[in-house]
Amino acid sequence: MCSDLTIPAMLGYFMGMCYNPNNVALEVSPFTTHVEHEVGQQFCHLFGYNTDPDMDMRPVAWGHVTSGGTVANIESFLVARNIKFYPLALRRAIDDGDLRFLNQRFVVETCMGETKLFKSLSTWELLNLRVDTILDIPQSLYRQFGITRRILDDALRPYCVQSTGTGALERHFGINKPPQLCLGKTGHYSWEKGAAMIGIGSDNVIGIDIDHRACVDLPTLETHLQQCLDTQQAVYAVVAIIGSTEEGSVDNLRGIVDMRLRFQAKGLSFCIHTDAAWGGYFAAMLPSCSGESVGMDHGLDLRPETACQLRALRHADSITVDPHKAGYIPYPAGCLVYRDEPMKHLIAWTSPYLSQGSECGSMGVYGLEGSKPGAAAMSVWLSHTAIGLNYRGYGSILRQASFNSAMMAAWWATLTTEDDCFVCVPFDMLPSESLGDRDAVTQEKDRIRADILGKSYEQTSTLDTEGPSSPAPSAMTLLRQLGSELNINTFALNWRHRDGTLNTDTVAANQLMKRVVKRLSVDSSDTDPTKIPFYLTSTEFSVQRYGKCVANFKLRLQLEQSAENLFVLRNVVMSPFGWGDFVLRDMMDAFRQIVVEEVEECRKRNEACSDAIASKHR
Repeated sequence: MCSDLTIPAMLGYFMGMCYNPNNVALEVSPFTTHVEHEVGQQFCHLFGYNTDPDMDMRPVAWGHVTSGGTVANIESFLVARNIKFYPLALRRAIDDGDLRFLNQRFVVETCMGETKLFKSLSTWELLNLRVDTILDIPQSLYRQFGITRRILDDALRPYCVQSTGTGALERHFGINKPPQLCLGKTGHYSWEKGAAMIGIGSDNVIGIDIDHRACVDLPTLETHLQQCLDTQQAVYAVVAIIGSTEEGSVDNLRGIVDMRLRFQAKGLSFCIHTDAAWGGYFAAMLPSCSGESVGMDHGLDLRPETACQLRALRHADSITVDPHKAGYIPYPAGCLVYRDEPMKHLIAWTSPYLSQGSECGSMGVYGLEGSKPGAAAMSVWLSHTAIGLNYRGYGSILRQASFNSAMMAAWWATLTTEDDCFVCVPFDMLPSESLGDRDAVTQEKDRIRADILGKSYEQTSTLDTEGPSSPAPSAMTLLRQLGSELNINTFALNWRHRDGTLNTDTVAANQLMKRVVKRLSVDSSDTDPTKIPFYLTSTEFSVQRYGKCVANFKLRLQLEQSAENLFVLRNVVMSPFGWGDFVLRDMMDAFRQIVVEEVEECRKRNEACSDAIASKHR
């Protein structure tokens, strides 16, 4: 996920670097602290959060810059933990502490919609108050009883999870089953890392099975949440992935939001966090309500199902996004955005020198990090401001990159025929593959070769066969269905024996792909990058994590089912600039030549092994 940086981003970083501001404190970063706040507001607006404090019916959102998605994810996990245990700390302060006078006076609404005396809530009800209800508690106590935030913080400090840890509260309230965090098994390693760091334990990060598209399987998730409800095991959060690192897949966030509503009606509530480190910027491809014309440049718009999930971002409680990925910003630049600003207070730590100035002045009070470069915030802000974090700005860049990505996906899908010594199988299936008709797949590939390969944007967009007399989609519609949802093309190779039959051994297929990627990547400081025609990266689909997803992929490669993990190749397309047909053809010719050479090596190795085995049995 590396590409050219935007000129405003480089200029912003250079300007900030010259003064070396530290956004941990306002006094050493008066301008870049303000800029960091503005970056957070820009993302809030992009994701559909409210940024207008005069809209009384909607919470005001807030965000801040981090060093990357890992820190943002871990911070969101910490906030979800603190939210989950906040009602328990308040209950202890009412039972044993300075808030005893609230014993028979303070009422709240349970997640099932019942209004009850807070003192009367069971432990299970306390663990499942809605996020909005919990975040409104300080303001509610101030409105009803005049309890200021400082007084409330002092009263809660001896009992809050930040002071006592989870173990003390769990023992006091008899919680035998620790809360869990749930996400698809393709989730980033930062979740298990974060669970270990904050003392929850990685065993309580529950990987949910994924479907054939590497998206979280909603029926499996619902079954697990029902089990949590039945056994009264609380859930910190459910994480939706918007743009998985390996496949560019997008989870059904809309479905997860609806699922939470159903479970809240039954008594189970949890945070929803969206890991949009890669996919967050693609929300700029959504046309706004201001009447922006669609398809006004040489690019592809989002698939309807992808657009639906990006529009659902406004319902998530928090969102991770990485400007140093699809924002074309220099490292380090991540961001965490909260739908409701009070969430930031659940992770606030301060020192006297950090607290000087206005109450909302220092960004360093909130978050995991201490010192951090103001230059990073300056870089993000200037790039957003100059280009525009909207459909006509970043949206235009990403639409054109999406066109290039789909064009490359078309090449991967049609690279080989039955006459070739190898097969190239994209992870994302062609539309016709779902029909199970080999003739339909062949016809679709032939159409891609005729109407898409070697064609410019203008030529592809004019090949419109859609209409009442033609059931076939237009060339542009077909192109949009190729590859992943978010510009990552994952594919795998397998090789044929000399008699034309396909290899069925996963280890042998992996060996071919490892040899190919070694020739198309920089794997040491001695490698001459000028001799590499283009770059590929690789990853591994483990049987344990990918389950039926990798089983289906092996089936499409005609590999035998085994416990062996599958090595796969991938390329991420970020360039918005037109390549020209000759560039892609040259790349594919070079790729084909490399694969053919490596297939021959695999054949020789296989034949040598076969001869050795045969001679041993003579």
